[in-house]
Amino acid sequence: MVAGESSGDLLASRLLSGLRPHIPDALIHGIGGPRMAEYGFRSDWPMEKLSVRGLFEVLAHYREIKGIQNSLRDQLLAEKPAAFIGVDAPDFNFGLESQLKQAGIPTMHFISPSIWAWRGGRIKKIARAVSHMLVVFPFEEEIYRKAGIPVTYVGYPLAEVIPMAPDVTAARLELGLPPDARVVAILPGSRMSELKYNTVAFIGTARLLSQRDPSIRFVVPMAGDRQKAYFEELVSKAGLADVPVQLLAGRSHAAIAAADSVLVASGTATLEVALFKKPMVIAYKMMRASWEILRHMGYQPWVGLPNILAREFVVPEFLQNAATPEALADALWKQLEDPALCARLHERFTEMHHALLRDTARESAQAVLKLIGRTADV
Repeated sequence: MVAGESSGDLLASRLLSGLRPHIPDALIHGIGGPRMAEYGFRSDWPMEKLSVRGLFEVLAHYREIKGIQNSLRDQLLAEKPAAFIGVDAPDFNFGLESQLKQAGIPTMHFISPSIWAWRGGRIKKIARAVSHMLVVFPFEEEIYRKAGIPVTYVGYPLAEVIPMAPDVTAARLELGLPPDARVVAILPGSRMSELKYNTVAFIGTARLLSQRDPSIRFVVPMAGDRQKAYFEELVSKAGLADVPVQLLAGRSHAAIAAADSVLVASGTATLEVALFKKPMVIAYKMMRASWEILRHMGYQPWVGLPNILAREFVVPEFLQNAATPEALADALWKQLEDPALCARLHERFTEMHHALLRDTARESAQAVLKLIGRTADV
């Protein structure tokens, strides 16, 4: 198995929680994180080596990443495992899966890349690489069936983990926040490249909101010590060190649950915010050269997962140059000041939560067992 970042580690751990009881003695290894390790997964390389995003950012690390891919490929071709499961990380995994499948090793990919939003032509490449696709959104099944790729809809794993009615009071107590405060959670991203481009605009937004209402509390989860140190460096260099934000070691779910509104970088975290039924403003910035290429590759108007699932702009999106502190602050302020809007969003996100709810661990484990020729009652 290969997972390239924390969200993939979480997805893979859900699969492993259903799979491990059926194959308790199996060696399951590759690249993964701490959640996978809880189920006896052995990581041969640090997962952080693959946590790079953006076309030009990846190029800077290309030689090292390619070396890892080649080494793992050679190891697996010699080992001939019962199956290979790539978890997200499509640029790394599809190339690896294609070579393994050609050598007769069954390959599974867990969570489809956004072929319905970007680079739709990738479906042919996927067909060459993947023996079976696991998808987390119901509309994705038809896309793969039409392309002749075996597919199973397993639901969105966090729809099971996140409660239908999150406990705001408990979350605020956990984080030491007053029960009656106005709280804004700020999620600039877990990758170093995301922090590089999003941090200044996001904390600049917090400064503007704090000027409007000095009582607002801001919570900012950090994915790790490296991210925290880099975040603090960026904030200091931008002259924003005086902005009153509370940094958290992880605990992103507590931060979201405690919030009245959330400023979040585009990505899987946007769907987590929706599952917590929270108003949000989605924003994203990246290297200018990467943006100039990617903005011509999309063929639908949304990038945030809640908007894509709803097929409309349920929450606002601000990308690249549009993601100014002034624009983000105005959008967040509107949500904080409009209880009726918040109630409508809560209703839409509750419907979304129900639609994504499946027993992901069981469904994905059964698909793996079938792929390797085992049955669920072994």
